Amino acid sequence: MPEASGSVSRALRTAPPDQLVETADAVLRQTLGAARAEVFVADYRASGLWPVLDPDVPDGGPLPAHTVAQRCFSSQEPVLDIIDDGRCRAYLPLSVWGERLGVLMVELPGDPDAATVEAARDAAGELAVAIRAADRETDRYRRARRRERLSMAAEMQWDLLPGRSVRHGDALLAGQLEPAYTVGGDHFDWSVDCERLTLTVLNGTGSGLAASLLTAMTVNAMRNARRSGGSLVEQAELASDTIYYQHRGGRHVATLLLELDSRRGVVRAVDAGSPQLLRLRGRRVTPIALEQQLPLGMFAETRYDVQEFTLEPGDRLFVVSDGVYAAEPDGQEPYGVRAMARAMRATRLQPATEAVGTVMRELHAYHADADLRDDAVVVCLDWRGSGRSDDVTGQ
Repeated sequence: MPEASGSVSRALRTAPPDQLVETADAVLRQTLGAARAEVFVADYRASGLWPVLDPDVPDGGPLPAHTVAQRCFSSQEPVLDIIDDGRCRAYLPLSVWGERLGVLMVELPGDPDAATVEAARDAAGELAVAIRAADRETDRYRRARRRERLSMAAEMQWDLLPGRSVRHGDALLAGQLEPAYTVGGDHFDWSVDCERLTLTVLNGTGSGLAASLLTAMTVNAMRNARRSGGSLVEQAELASDTIYYQHRGGRHVATLLLELDSRRGVVRAVDAGSPQLLRLRGRRVTPIALEQQLPLGMFAETRYDVQEFTLEPGDRLFVVSDGVYAAEPDGQEPYGVRAMARAMRATRLQPATEAVGTVMRELHAYHADADLRDDAVVVCLDWRGSGRSDDVTGQ
């Protein structure tokens, strides 16, 4: 039934940005005979799915993490749920370029055939693209995502993010900020361009709005250099000079800049007093030792060098801020001594989009579910590897 996704696509192009759910519902009723369609979006912690049509449901609302919808969200595959009266609720992933936005539920009469499910999945794909685009024009979908009010610093940080996951060639990248509703200075940024994936992870200094402002300046300086065709070194040096001439060495930002050739698996890196970089290969978690250089903004006219290492097919990289590896709740040993590696090994069979949540959940459990004392960033990069270079020595 290709007419279903085509009809949805045409209707969404002319719908107001805040009325995409209602528009998709109307078209799916008409083309697939659906009784109704609903959209559920992931909250900022990716701990639950919440309805767009009625976002003011209390915690523990209609779709907590154990439901059929969550299975669809985690697996990124359609899940069918036959109701007692013979109707079927089809849960379809709302995803675009590897970023998981939520789930579309379409209630259909009877047990649908494969063509109907595929048509509904295509319609979900069209809706995901439209919601991603509409997010700049309306607050409706963001209101549904938040389970409490964000601090001003967190509002700035989430607006600054490129997304929470992206797929690019042989690479899948995902990241998570915590505490989601009050995060201050820690951050990540990325961009894909041809066969190149650029990733930066910042270990922000300070707290609250001041930290968020410093991070915003740093990220935008690196973006300015990158979008002007600048190399990793030029990105680091422009950001460092920008911070220094604004704060005269009184503020600085520890940053890791990575550039992955997503075809060959070659990684170029600038380690500016960075967050930690670890590799999961099989069941072994190994820190990747890079030459640490000065944090961005510490001195005027600081110059940086690039290092290279090579990934093997199936390698997974984790980048974590000091709020993860150095966390010491209630006088325990730091999370990064043993517990962090155990959490990373536990992600072996999970995609990167699930792995960041696993490490964060284990971090919260390590704190006995008390509030985190410091900002925490976890970024996970998987490289499947369709080819590799033989002229670069790996770590």
